[in-house]
Amino acid sequence: MARRDVHNEKKPDPSPENPAKHHILPTYWQGGKLKTKGVVQEGESGRSGFHPFHFLHVAWHNANNVSKWLNILWPFVPAAIAAHYLLHDHHATIFALCYLAVIPAANMLGFAGQELARKLPRVFGILVETTLGSVVEIILFMVLAVRAASNATYIPVLQAAILGSIMTNLLLCLGFCFLIGGMKNDGEQKFHPVISETGSGILLVAGFALLIPSAFFSALQSLTVSGTGNENARAAGYNIEQLNHDTRGISHGTSIILIAAFLVYLLYCVTSAHSVFDEILERDEKMDNDRHRDLKKKKFTMLECVIAIIISVALVALVVVFLVSEIHYIVEERHIPDAFLGFILVPLVEKLAEHVTAIDEAYDNQINFALYHCIGPSIQTALFNAPLTVIVSWCLGSTMDLNFEIFMIVILVLSILVVGSFLRDGSSNWLEGALLLIVYAVIALATWYYPNPDVTAVE
Repeated sequence: MARRDVHNEKKPDPSPENPAKHHILPTYWQGGKLKTKGVVQEGESGRSGFHPFHFLHVAWHNANNVSKWLNILWPFVPAAIAAHYLLHDHHATIFALCYLAVIPAANMLGFAGQELARKLPRVFGILVETTLGSVVEIILFMVLAVRAASNATYIPVLQAAILGSIMTNLLLCLGFCFLIGGMKNDGEQKFHPVISETGSGILLVAGFALLIPSAFFSALQSLTVSGTGNENARAAGYNIEQLNHDTRGISHGTSIILIAAFLVYLLYCVTSAHSVFDEILERDEKMDNDRHRDLKKKKFTMLECVIAIIISVALVALVVVFLVSEIHYIVEERHIPDAFLGFILVPLVEKLAEHVTAIDEAYDNQINFALYHCIGPSIQTALFNAPLTVIVSWCLGSTMDLNFEIFMIVILVLSILVVGSFLRDGSSNWLEGALLLIVYAVIALATWYYPNPDVTAVE
């Protein structure tokens, strides 16, 4: 019998049906299938370029079941755009349509980020996915910051949105992950202490840093208001204007330090802890209950990932601008409290797609991935997104700073402590998830009754 000459084996000819000819990245043939160098198996699409039919098919059918049904909300996107230009005086309707329109656009961004992350090394991929998941939040914060530069009434909403974003990840998202993951997987799930301890430790430090400007302002405020403060302080000319100036100076310095801390955290993830994280996430992938189905699903090409990200970011930015423009009317005419709007409503819509991904991972017994998607975005908000917002506001001449309402910042620090205590034993169960959701519900109720802050105090 003649020996098979592997080295001289004829490769398939390039043709329109054979995508090897059109690949930008280096490719090779393995097992009769076209592979792309540098792309892991979970992210290999077997195609190249952009194919509209495949693009729509993958976008609709290949997400998890909950994300798939969020695509039903896509008609609200054109409806929100049309309402903004046609229904000028119907502010509640425009706000509601824009609120719902953010969900499918953010969901598309999250799915495209997930598809892109699968083509990259695990640790780097999940960092990229987390960053893309925060794009909606960054856009929202920037739009609010621009508004706050000309109208200080937006500052309380922006400050509440920053803290609410962190708290929603820690209590609502993590609570549902523990609850649904525990109920699906024999009541309890084990996670690696490296992810939980590193995440909770960084968050506690970030919470402490965010608390400092508020504590400084509150400690000295009694010396400067109502004229009954410390005589030495008043004699030295330490008035409310000086206190606000000093608080903003502390906020600006703290913001720069926190961004530096975020860069150190990223460096730690991709260097010292890279091999540990990679091993943990690889083990989680093998524990995935439906991994065999995920491997068979059709996937985006690299170009399709980029196109999906560009389209979704453009739509998110457009709808968020329209949404923010209606906030003033919702607060003034519908009497929705600033605290409830910023602390509860805004984080819910901008984080929904990200939360769905994390909950689906917990359901599939990928609890370490789920933890990363709950804690990672919280770390990015605390160490990067919030400080970046303060620095941008500083450049715009705004009085926006890290002087949060004491009620809200204390709630955030207590939430970090509660979550940290649940993560300490390296396991989770559905009862802990239910308790986190109960805490979130109590906080949501309290924010509904919390009065709007005096804007003159912020200024």
